[in-house]
Amino acid sequence: MPKAIYVINPNSNAAVTAELDAAVAPLRLAGGPEIRCVTLADGPPGVESQQDVDRAALAVHAFAQAHRDDAAAFVVACFSDPGLQLLRESVRVPALGISESGVLTALSMGQTFGVIAILPRSIPRHLRNWGAMGVTQRLAGEFAIGRGVSQLADREATLAAMCDAGRRLRDERGAQVLVMGCAGMAPFRGPLQEATGLPVVEPTQAAVAMALGRVQLGW
Repeated sequence: MPKAIYVINPNSNAAVTAELDAAVAPLRLAGGPEIRCVTLADGPPGVESQQDVDRAALAVHAFAQAHRDDAAAFVVACFSDPGLQLLRESVRVPALGISESGVLTALSMGQTFGVIAILPRSIPRHLRNWGAMGVTQRLAGEFAIGRGVSQLADREATLAAMCDAGRRLRDERGAQVLVMGCAGMAPFRGPLQEATGLPVVEPTQAAVAMALGRVQLGW
C-alpha cells in the first residue's frame, strides 16, 4: 500500500474531519501521496482546554504508532498542536502541526498576523506557542469569537462572529494577514477573506501543503 499523509483530527467530531477533507482536496495531486483525513473517535468532542490538549496528545501519539509503517507524514489538525513534539520524537517521517504551520505561512504573507480563536481561554495557550516560536513581535493580536467547536456548525452566526473579529484585527490592531485559530473553521476561509480584504490562512491547508512539499522533496 502506498504511504499516505495522515491528517489527524484529534477530536471525535466527524463533521470537522469532513470539512478538513474538503479543505485539502486541492492538494490531492495525481501521482502524489494519498492524503487521508481521520477522526480519533476516542478523542474529546472538541479540544478546548488544556485537559483536552493533554488527552488529545496521547491519542495522536497512539494513532501515529499504529500507522508508523504506512505514513509518509503526519499532520496534527488541531490549533493547539497536541502531541506534536512527542510525535517528532517518536516517528521518522515529517510531523507538522496546523498552528505552527499556519503562523509560519502567515509570516511569509505579511509583516503582522492576527488570529481568530474560538474561546477566550484558548488565547493564553496560543500565546505560549507564539512565545516558544519567537514570533510574538509580529503578532498583531488575537480575538475569540466565543463559540466552542460544536457551535461552529451554525455557519451564519459563526461567519458573522469571525468577520467581526477579522475586521477588528485589521482596523484596531493592524493585522495584515489573518489565521483561523481552529480546524473547525475550515469552511470559512473564502468568505472571511472576501469580507475583510485580507489574506486568510486556513492552517490545515498550510500544514498539508508543507507536508506534501517535504514528502515530494524527501526533506
